[in-house]
Amino acid sequence: MKRIGKYEIVRKLGSGATSTVYLALDQFNNQQVALKLFNSISMRNAANVNVYRKLLLTEASLAGKLSHPHIVKIIDAVLDGEQNYMVMEYVEGETLEKYTKVDRLLPFGMVAEITYKCGNALEYAQRQGVIHRDIKPANILMQKEGDIKIADFGSALIETTHVSQQMTQVAGVGSPAYMSPEQIQDQPLNHQTDIYSLGVTLYILLTGRMPFHADNSYSLLYQIMHSDPPFPRTFRPDIPEELDAIVRRAMQKDLSQRYQTWGEFTHALVHFFNSNAEVQENISDTEKFDTMRSLHFFKNVGDIELWEVLRISDWREVKKGECILRENEQCRAFFILTSGELKVTRQDCELDRLCVGDCFGEMKRFPDSTFLRTTTVWAETDATLIEINLDVLAKASVECRFQFDDAFLNILLKRLDVANVRISSLLGK
Repeated sequence: MKRIGKYEIVRKLGSGATSTVYLALDQFNNQQVALKLFNSISMRNAANVNVYRKLLLTEASLAGKLSHPHIVKIIDAVLDGEQNYMVMEYVEGETLEKYTKVDRLLPFGMVAEITYKCGNALEYAQRQGVIHRDIKPANILMQKEGDIKIADFGSALIETTHVSQQMTQVAGVGSPAYMSPEQIQDQPLNHQTDIYSLGVTLYILLTGRMPFHADNSYSLLYQIMHSDPPFPRTFRPDIPEELDAIVRRAMQKDLSQRYQTWGEFTHALVHFFNSNAEVQENISDTEKFDTMRSLHFFKNVGDIELWEVLRISDWREVKKGECILRENEQCRAFFILTSGELKVTRQDCELDRLCVGDCFGEMKRFPDSTFLRTTTVWAETDATLIEINLDVLAKASVECRFQFDDAFLNILLKRLDVANVRISSLLGK
């Protein structure tokens, strides 16, 4: 097979009972994609056809709807005639299943960061009216550089736009071992079912064991509904107590005891990072994202653009007394202060003090600005900076550049107001 629709087939990536996935080329956009071709025999099977078709239609309806750096993007879908296929963003990597084995477990910090990114992505999906319903390691892809993407929204619950706010769904889908008690009992579902499933995923990534073990499906489902699993630390005593507690709360059977929102869940993970600095030598993506979201500079920046900022920025830690920028030097970068205090001088005269959230060096963003710096910036205390190269920013998405320009203009307006007050004060004297 050399071509499916407008897509040129490069090679087979894998296959299952109902579909085969190919690496394909969209020649029009010169873009590699993953093409999932559904088995025509399965589609004709009278016992399965209705379920399969509903699952396909569910996932196909999300084409272009979910655009998040940690969700596999659905690009195209053709569900007509003999060839039924889905076209998705190609992610080079493998699923997290590989890291559920006792001899392949990832470091605690990496597991917590993966969970944080999943929670952030699923919170975004919830805001779009989508609940995944099948969160498990096999549906989370990890790229070579360590980033993740959630895949397979075929089982998703999708909120309609009708006044009744009904949810379109296929009953009885999902992976039993990862299902929440309410999902097993076919009760009305909300985002908390995904929180439970992500808690189970966190459990197995930490321990290499499933929380419940049974000889048959009936016994497994009974345990999920009525039994409490052993604490993760039972199997791996070196798991930090705070991380153990996060797993247990995410897996609470009582919805009132489970995390109520994704924000509660992800905030608990951020707190874990903040109180366990030894888990990771460098600043984690979890801490970076949470820090940026708290800064006034980024108050109007959406999560999608914020993740893009994280990808194009460098984070620097500077010591007290260190010179960051010097007068008459060339520098194609600007900075945002995330911790500490800085001093701005010119010809050894102090002009200003910069505090957390302040930006400096942004004037070089404007075309008529020269490359030479007019002031010197010193670290008055130990500090942490976000550094963004202007040439790299120029290649960012239109939305990201627009958000920065909007922030820069707000800064300029505030500085003009301050300057006007000072001038008025001087003239008044």
